Amino acid sequence: MKNRRKFRWSDKVYKSRVAKLRIKADPLKGSSQAKGIVIDKFQKEAKQPNSAMRKCCRVQLIKNGIRVGAFIPGNLAQKFVDEHDEVIIECIGGKKGRAKGDIPGVRWKVIKVNGQSLIALLSGKIEKARKWN
Repeated sequence: MKNRRKFRWSDKVYKSRVAKLRIKADPLKGSSQAKGIVIDKFQKEAKQPNSAMRKCCRVQLIKNGIRVGAFIPGNLAQKFVDEHDEVIIECIGGKKGRAKGDIPGVRWKVIKVNGQSLIALLSGKIEKARKWN
């Protein structure tokens, strides 16, 4: 039994789970959502066979300063997200915490802009709040 315990460390899945490597490598450090500041907006080309340009933004997290790419979901939603806006991001929901769908390298999506829901802004229920410094 003692000998078997030693050999478990050669198993890659066991080693990463026990050492908590997934949480250490996670920019959100285990939390489901995080607040950040939009640095710039960019477009990413979708993987084959699609040929769309997906609207994304570069977000610097407030809690640790790490910069991540976040997808802006919704038709014409990028007009509600400007530089220096405060956004809340969450995981897109791909398998094993990886990218989902046809957007390579983007693992996060924007859900709120300046404290207001992006879905409510898209549907026209509310107007975008101005951020006063």
